[in-house]
Amino acid sequence: MDGNERRENARKSHSDHLQHMGFKMEHFDASLSTYFKALLGPRDTRVKGWFLLDNYIPTFICSVIYLLIVWLGPKYMRNKQPFSCRGILVVYNLGLTLLSLYMFCELVTGVWEGKYNFFCQGTRTAGESDMKIIRVLWWYYFSKLIEFMDTFFFILRKNNHQITVLHVYHHASMLNIWWFVMNWVPCGHSYFGATLNSFIHVLMYSYYGLSSVPSMRPYLWWKKYITQGQLLQFVLTIIQTSCGVIWPCTFPLGWLYFQIGYMISLIALFTNFYIQTYNKKGASRRKDHLKDHQNGSVAAVNGHTNSFSPLENNVKPRKLRKD
Repeated sequence: MDGNERRENARKSHSDHLQHMGFKMEHFDASLSTYFKALLGPRDTRVKGWFLLDNYIPTFICSVIYLLIVWLGPKYMRNKQPFSCRGILVVYNLGLTLLSLYMFCELVTGVWEGKYNFFCQGTRTAGESDMKIIRVLWWYYFSKLIEFMDTFFFILRKNNHQITVLHVYHHASMLNIWWFVMNWVPCGHSYFGATLNSFIHVLMYSYYGLSSVPSMRPYLWWKKYITQGQLLQFVLTIIQTSCGVIWPCTFPLGWLYFQIGYMISLIALFTNFYIQTYNKKGASRRKDHLKDHQNGSVAAVNGHTNSFSPLENNVKPRKLRKD
């Protein structure tokens, strides 16, 4: 057998292996779809064929890769110099600000045009306005994938203390939750939490984008309200979701119960983090914490902070970041 034949056989063997793997993945996806249908009922056909929504496997794989990077990234960076990432962070924060503003405005106008009911709104009662909501909520789902970069920047800048259980739980769970929301309840009562969260993210990412410009820092007055807004968002979402349970409509009750449970978990984890960060150690701990991070912003939201690395030579301390 000459070299050409060996290469051809190797190529054919590799191709057969890929086809076999593809068949296994298709079979696995079909099994998942059957299980999901039995558990949750038929999917919403309005999102059929949309990017990343037909198949759960890509979303799951992205989440696994995220968790692997969270685990292995700090080990890889242990003996390396931290990256500054300042320029990239300016673009990243302002980009997410604009995306969040777009989503918030589109959701508000869609709800207004569709005459959505605050107390309970079904998924097939507002016609074209429902489709507008669905299109915006797809971007909301996709933004949760983009926000994995929050954690990656922490790793690159060696700010590993910011990668808390709450931070990882929130980031990893939201992408997966919204894949299911988009496939089964992509509009109707699902709009409320996403609308509030988009508004909070406008405040949050605009602050951290602008705060990276030293001349802008004296004019940024809303940083102290971000933590309060985050907690208020969870409480308001529970209240609005509970309305759908008390005065039900065609929106599936199981999703409402799940949302309430998820919001309670965030409140519990966030409150624990808030107490340990602000109350338990007292004023002296907060003073030391600010001193340690005087080169960047540090804010406690969803259990992590976001500061520029000590490579930067800005000595003005800033409050804890929420996310």
